[in-house]
Amino acid sequence: MKTAILILALCMPFQESFKQKQLKFIRVKDAYSEKENTVKNYFLNKNLNYQGFHIFIRAFKKERTLEVWVRQSGKTTYDLLKAYDFCAVSGIPGPKRREGDGQIPEGFYHINHFNPQSNFHLSLGINYPNQSDRLLGNKSAPGSAIYIHGSCVTIGCIPITDDKIKELYILAVEARNNGQANIPVHIYPARMSHENISALKTEYTADAELEKFWTNLQGIYQKFETDKTVAPLKVNSKGEYHF
Repeated sequence: MKTAILILALCMPFQESFKQKQLKFIRVKDAYSEKENTVKNYFLNKNLNYQGFHIFIRAFKKERTLEVWVRQSGKTTYDLLKAYDFCAVSGIPGPKRREGDGQIPEGFYHINHFNPQSNFHLSLGINYPNQSDRLLGNKSAPGSAIYIHGSCVTIGCIPITDDKIKELYILAVEARNNGQANIPVHIYPARMSHENISALKTEYTADAELEKFWTNLQGIYQKFETDKTVAPLKVNSKGEYHF
């Protein structure tokens, strides 16, 4: 019986892990060689375990900051691991609603593409347009191909330099390799404090739809600020996010 099981195991095709597939690309391999120890030290300095983690990404356009939060295996809450500066920004406060508007999206997304051969060194694509964007944006040309990437240029993406994208890409590869199918990415016009949202609404007081949209985002923001958990979100027929 044991012999039969051994023969069966030997005959089964070898299944490469996500990480192994990514490491076939020279830029990913180089990123691990250059930056994995740096990334591990981020965990060490925060007393976090490098094994088995999942991640959550938050970005704030006004502050030009991208945060990476880590959830340890067996836990439900996230801890802040690292914050990266945007290298450049485009557009103004407000969501992306059509192709060519230069806007960085605002809303709730997930990583849907790992590009190890990007024109911008390495890049992580988000699922823009999501269901809300398709309902509220231009129906025929909402735009597409929004990434967090290297370099220092943008017409709607989030660049964090070639150096820093190596670290973020490693974190995303490790999380996916640990079984995280969807890495959430929340993008806000600013940190959604009462002061900031009031200032935004005052500046854009003539746009009632925009105010309503930001109020919707603020509720999601405040929940994470309170409990440090990321709950699944849905979109209703009006394009509004809800738990």
